[in-house]
Amino acid sequence: MRKTIIASVLMALPVVSFAASEQFTIDPTHTYPHFKINHLGFSTLQGRFNRTSGKLTVDTAKKTGSVNIVIDATSVDTGFKKRDDHLRSPDFLNAAEFPEITYQSSKVKINADNSAIVNGTLTIMGTSKSVTLDVSKMHCGIHPMDPKKQKYVCGFDATAKIKRSDFGIKYGLPAIGDEMELSFEVEAVRN
Repeated sequence: MRKTIIASVLMALPVVSFAASEQFTIDPTHTYPHFKINHLGFSTLQGRFNRTSGKLTVDTAKKTGSVNIVIDATSVDTGFKKRDDHLRSPDFLNAAEFPEITYQSSKVKINADNSAIVNGTLTIMGTSKSVTLDVSKMHCGIHPMDPKKQKYVCGFDATAKIKRSDFGIKYGLPAIGDEMELSFEVEAVRN
């Protein structure tokens, strides 16, 4: 009898671990990667990207997961068309040749307070560098606006700092800042 119980528990373990890992698709209408950079020493220029896609995996049992984000470089938006066109040019993002900015995690560690550290690779203009995202909070649950109470969503807020020159973007240095603050507000719907 005892062997039967132990065998049943052992057979159930892989199922429990597998069931805890869930796949999500990024909701492009509720995901906003944006940036801040010093503008000529006078102010802080802010901008965002209007089109984002990607996938998340969250394993609540193991407190881990994965992040794969694809940002449309042509969707850069600072609220001023002439500047946005310049940011798309070879001086900055060279969006015609490199239309995507990507982030692929290599390790995700979710803490007990639902903060997290995400290690991964950011690729801009074909140059890839290790970048760590600091996730201040992560929350998963049934979407409160879903009348059927079936839409399960995970979201997180993350930040990082990079040097644009590390990715080959050197136009206007040092007048236009080198260090950029990146922020990601991400919501994703369970598949």
